[in-house]
Amino acid sequence: MAIADDATRVYAVNGMTCGHCVSSVSGEIGKIAGVTGVAVDLPTGAVTVSGAGFSDEEIRAAVEEAGYELAETSA
Repeated sequence: MAIADDATRVYAVNGMTCGHCVSSVSGEIGKIAGVTGVAVDLPTGAVTVSGAGFSDEEIRAAVEEAGYELAETSA
C-alpha cells in the first residue's frame, strides 16, 4: 500500500556500518518516486523517509538493492 499523503516513516535497516553504507542506502531510497527526503542514523540503523506515493515494499526493495535488509518489526 502506498503512502498517500506527505508522511514520514522510520525503518530499521540491518548491516549498516559505515558512511558508504549510509550513502548506498540513501541513494537507492532516494530514487523512489515520491520520496522527498532520506535521513540515516548510522548508530541506530534508523532510516527516516519522507514523501508521498511510496510503499513499504519499494523501500524494502531499495534497501535490498543497496545490499542490506529491513529489520522485521512486530507491528
